[in-house]
Amino acid sequence: MAQYTRVSGSVGLITLQSPPVNALSAAVRQGIVDSMQRALSEPEVKSVVICGQNGIFSGGADIKEFGGQMSGPPLIPMIHAIEAASKPVVAAIEGIALGGGLELALGCHYRIAHSKARVGLPEVTLGLLPGAGGSQRLPRLIGVPAALDLITTGRYVTAAEALKFGLVDQITDHNTVNVAVKFAQRVAGQPLDARRISTYPCLCPPDVDVLFEEVMQRVRRTARGAIAPIACVQAVRAAATLPYNQGMERERELMATLFTSGQTRALQYFFFAQRAVGRWSMPSGARWDTSKPRPVHKAAVIGLGTMGRGITVALAQAGFSVVAVETQEKQLMEAKQAISGMLERGAKRRGVAPALDKINYGCNIQSVADVDLVIEAVFEDMALKKKVFQQLSAVCKPGTFLCSNTSGLDIDQLACQTRNPELVVGMHFFAPAHVMKLLEVVYGPKSSPLAVATAMQLGKKIGKVSVAVGNCRGFVGNRMLKPYLEQALFLLEEGATPEFVDQVLEEFGFAMGVFRMSDLSGLDVGWKVRMADGLAVPNPTTGQATRLRQGRRYSPLGDLLCEQGRFGQKTGRGWYQYNKPGSQVAKPDPWLHSFLDEYRARHTLVARRIDHQEVLERCLYSMINEGFRILEDGIAAGPEDIDVIYVFGYSWPRHRGGPMFYATTVGLNKVLERLEHYHQAHPDVPSLQPCDLLRKLVGSGSPPIQKWREVIKKVRSQL
Repeated sequence: MAQYTRVSGSVGLITLQSPPVNALSAAVRQGIVDSMQRALSEPEVKSVVICGQNGIFSGGADIKEFGGQMSGPPLIPMIHAIEAASKPVVAAIEGIALGGGLELALGCHYRIAHSKARVGLPEVTLGLLPGAGGSQRLPRLIGVPAALDLITTGRYVTAAEALKFGLVDQITDHNTVNVAVKFAQRVAGQPLDARRISTYPCLCPPDVDVLFEEVMQRVRRTARGAIAPIACVQAVRAAATLPYNQGMERERELMATLFTSGQTRALQYFFFAQRAVGRWSMPSGARWDTSKPRPVHKAAVIGLGTMGRGITVALAQAGFSVVAVETQEKQLMEAKQAISGMLERGAKRRGVAPALDKINYGCNIQSVADVDLVIEAVFEDMALKKKVFQQLSAVCKPGTFLCSNTSGLDIDQLACQTRNPELVVGMHFFAPAHVMKLLEVVYGPKSSPLAVATAMQLGKKIGKVSVAVGNCRGFVGNRMLKPYLEQALFLLEEGATPEFVDQVLEEFGFAMGVFRMSDLSGLDVGWKVRMADGLAVPNPTTGQATRLRQGRRYSPLGDLLCEQGRFGQKTGRGWYQYNKPGSQVAKPDPWLHSFLDEYRARHTLVARRIDHQEVLERCLYSMINEGFRILEDGIAAGPEDIDVIYVFGYSWPRHRGGPMFYATTVGLNKVLERLEHYHQAHPDVPSLQPCDLLRKLVGSGSPPIQKWREVIKKVRSQL
């Protein structure tokens, strides 16, 4: 709803009331329409101020209304009526004005913002465009280049940046509503024709066609198949080339196309999935709302390699006091320099002072004695990590949470090294740790809800999307990655090339194909793990790498490259060749093609033509199948957890919703049928054998993803 009051004798104050973010629901829109009519009809009222309760202007449209029949006054005529009003209307922006909230403010004649407010048009992140005049008014107000940037990226801007653009008329550190009311009194009675943005000409740079062509090429490249950013460019082009009314009609047409697209459904699903993962639960039934986290004031990071440095930066930037420990003196000096540089660059981007004073460095584990929480980030070696946890248990004060940044080792084994195993959890960051949004919080059978809640809360405070997952080899993300990588290798054995497989996956929407990603990460990382597992070893009788391990198919291709010293970008050779070590420009390598031909000949494999569809089905469906096994095992609470992990941690294209949601768009019966087909062709590949949960879901009529948990509960109870 919207509350109407008269203040200062002559100002009608309309307060949006729809917690938590004053979304423009049907009731709020009706309240605005009724309040505006009242304000315009009262002779005593000379001007109007629109604000939001609880220090928030408006977070935009009510997304829950998107799935059904819209009711109440439509947004576009309401905004047009405000703009056409005979009395000045001032938007008092506090907190946020996003999406429809900013479009409402653009319909007002003036905009006053608090200095800490943020504004933006993030509709593109939901697969839409600003469909209430935002794509037409914003370019007229701030110019085409700036409008293209904001609308195609969906990024938020600060009040200071908004003032610089000309998006707001004034910013204040004081009570924004009071400032807006006084402003409204001053402008009462002044002509309004020059304040109606829809009447503004759209000032375009002289080379506007070149500008739009360049922007469209860039957007196509970065969108990776998403259609909303392209539609945003087309809408802004309409603002630049058409009269306002025709531009609005073009905006409406583009919006109608997007609104019914599968991509929009996927992005809206993902919007709610992000919120669902915050409502974590453990098998004991413990939940976020019943497990109060303990405050963390001082944290420690043990090990200052690549991951430890990134974690230290993330903690310091969030305001935590950090003890950073590295026992090797040379590594410690290098880490200090690297961390300082990362903090200074990050601070420069954000326009703040670098948090250098938040970090105390040490070379002795004794220096973490008084911290509240420790994150161990030493090399991924179980024996080494066990030793560190034994030391931490002896050194740290009682009640200190002990966390490991392991990417897949058994958290329970680490917990067993301590006096208080209930205080041990995994905090699996993703590289670079100060940039990547994902954090897997891993609980073992002994982890307490308090420890999980504290780690989840810490993740939130440092800007991560935290997902609680159970303890198993590889947790969720890396466990699902294993069959994906295996299938890519098998495809090479059967006739594909690395560049073809990568091309198919990148056209699907991944930022990097599997082989380019491996070259970036370093082929030696996985090689060391396989050697530790006893997999990357030649046949003792022939000396050749065999294609069978532990009764199942195995591809030694990655091991053979590592034996040649081809570790990827770091050595200038891997699945691709590079101009020099450290270069990022991947080029097809004739040597590798010859190597694959020789490999196939040695193992009597006949190369065959592999098409796009087979690459997608074998790589993606094997990954999805493992996702169903994870749900069946109770490692992830629901499909949303898996999808959030894959979008934020593994560059799964957001506009496809995540691997589990993608399975619903393909059709669960189709996924099952194709897995059965490939498993018959490759019976020695267990990851292709359809999971029981997938069969159960198909047998239950392939219910929508929101209903899967009911089926999952039944399957788990039968195990």
